[in-house]
Amino acid sequence: MAKSLSKAPKMHARFKSPSDRLFDTFNIIFMICLMIVTLYPFLNTLAVSLNTANDSIKGGIYLLPREFTWENYKYVFEEATIFHATLISALRTVIGTVLSVFCCTMVAYTIARPEYVLRKFISIAFILTMYFSGGLIPNFLLIRELGMMNSFWVYIIPGLIGVFNVIIIRSFIEKLPEGILESARIDGAGEFTTFLRVVLPLCLPVIATVSLFSAVAQWNSWFDVFLYNSSNVNLSTLQYELMKILQNSNTSLNSGNDYASMFSGSEAAINRVTPTSIRATMTIVASVPIILVYPFLQKYFVQGMTLGGVKG
Repeated sequence: MAKSLSKAPKMHARFKSPSDRLFDTFNIIFMICLMIVTLYPFLNTLAVSLNTANDSIKGGIYLLPREFTWENYKYVFEEATIFHATLISALRTVIGTVLSVFCCTMVAYTIARPEYVLRKFISIAFILTMYFSGGLIPNFLLIRELGMMNSFWVYIIPGLIGVFNVIIIRSFIEKLPEGILESARIDGAGEFTTFLRVVLPLCLPVIATVSLFSAVAQWNSWFDVFLYNSSNVNLSTLQYELMKILQNSNTSLNSGNDYASMFSGSEAAINRVTPTSIRATMTIVASVPIILVYPFLQKYFVQGMTLGGVKG
């Protein structure tokens, strides 16, 4: 009797009502359509980057290249500074993300504590910075006066505290059981020990979420390189170098120069590059590293957004 009762829910789950089956069918169709709409722009860009530039001008390329070639990638990676710039981008992404997330978590923990008397004032002051700023020129003058021009730390220090990230982490910390923090204090742990050994391990989901935000922002950033380190080739980043390649290709096209002249007398003259093909190639080169990282953070990303972004 007990066995038959235990099997009842499983047998009931097998037989779905027509409305449930209809919902599942439409749900699967909708998700497939959504996946196609999401993946198509990326696959189309990949196909254009792997297609000969002259043939791409004709259009009609969708998911697969019509005339396969590596010429676009060869042109991009022939730049002497591209690999060093990739290393700088990786360093600023790793160091900037780790330091920014750690500092944001510390600030969020501080303003999340009800006994901190300035928590409301600090929160309002932070939120105001999301809507008002000094502008580009005051920021430039500030960086210059701080002596961070032509320095690697100009990529790290100005963006240590992200207000949006602080708000997400604070919302997550406020939902932590107060009893856990109280038990740590009873055991003799100070605030910093409580933060490192109790709060940080419990905040892993939201930390993964914020880390992804920070890493993408650091990896895609190039304007700060243009403003503060454009004269220092050793501190140039991948995004800035790719931007210069695209700018050069546009300039050469507008001036009437033909890229085939760069490869005169060689087989590469057949496969000329164009701004469109270079733009597609740059998009793939810049996107692939973040795409490879995302699957490892997806579980924490969804959990962190759910728990940190919804007030309970």
